[in-house]
Amino acid sequence: MNTVRVRGEVVRRFIIEHVEKHPADIAKVVSEKFGITRQAANKHIQNLVLEKALIPDGKTRGRSYGLAPLLSWKKTYLINAGVTEDQIWMGDIAPSLGQMPKNVTDIWHYGFTEMFNNAIDHSGGQILEVQFEKTAVKTEIVIIDDGVGIFKKIQAALGLLDERHSVLELAKGKLTTDPARHSGEGIFFTSRMFDDYWILSGGVYFSHEFGKKEDWILEPHKPTQGTVVCMKLNNHTARSTKKIFDQFTSDEDYGFNKTIVPVKLTKYGDDNLVSRSQAKRLISRVEKFKTVIFDFRDVDAIGQAFADEVFRVFAIQHPTIELIDIHANPTVSEMISRARSNLKSYKASLG
Repeated sequence: MNTVRVRGEVVRRFIIEHVEKHPADIAKVVSEKFGITRQAANKHIQNLVLEKALIPDGKTRGRSYGLAPLLSWKKTYLINAGVTEDQIWMGDIAPSLGQMPKNVTDIWHYGFTEMFNNAIDHSGGQILEVQFEKTAVKTEIVIIDDGVGIFKKIQAALGLLDERHSVLELAKGKLTTDPARHSGEGIFFTSRMFDDYWILSGGVYFSHEFGKKEDWILEPHKPTQGTVVCMKLNNHTARSTKKIFDQFTSDEDYGFNKTIVPVKLTKYGDDNLVSRSQAKRLISRVEKFKTVIFDFRDVDAIGQAFADEVFRVFAIQHPTIELIDIHANPTVSEMISRARSNLKSYKASLG
């Protein structure tokens, strides 16, 4: 194979791998990356369009490009017809994924079967819709049910004041409304295995991106019925289910005993985290873990009572639980240090 052809294949592979991040300026990115003219870059792009690897959108001046799906389908399943997650996995999902690295297939097997089974057991709906799309770079699966909505169900089961509180509980992990049949680990681990994972239900949106510890809430303009779960994964990721499980387990008992709690989910809008009731919302159910990491990213300040409830009162009540704070700014760190200092004083008073 001659040098020109080899270089051309490298350029086209780069385009396919980066076009989603640069849909409108991919020619400029390619030109700068390989030191070629825009005209040469555009020639490679047009070849990929002719090969049906890329899809153009818009007129010449404002044109953008996206990856063409290698396979795309949508199917509907009736819950009351006795449909099972392993049946759909073996009959529809696995054949559509095709030959992929084992670690990628394992992630899809875990994530799809967990989410599909959750919808069967918890949604209270009648219909499940699965949307599948695979490109040269990634695969995306969306599961939609017509049930009561996951956040409303969690709110009712835990007696939460606000539907948005459900997102905080999901982020902690070990949450289930049916403990006899589910451990509550499915959503927690699934959300951390995929490149992009989100749930939309009612007026609330829960999202997690791989490599980012924070989860967040958005409120769509129009509330949705039922629940929509979306999972996206690169077809050649080096990630594995074992690597994700190992991040939240210890060598001692191999149990799910560590969690990361995004503190900012405790507040809404411009709320200040000052009260003990807010702190109690934050630490609800974290006694189930041996190590609790509080992520203070995007939290500007906390009050004395809030810090005291978490880092002194809760610490006294649960002396075997390790409490760790990360991404705290100097103002927040000062309040946490004050609470921990009072904890030391309390322990010293006991002799």
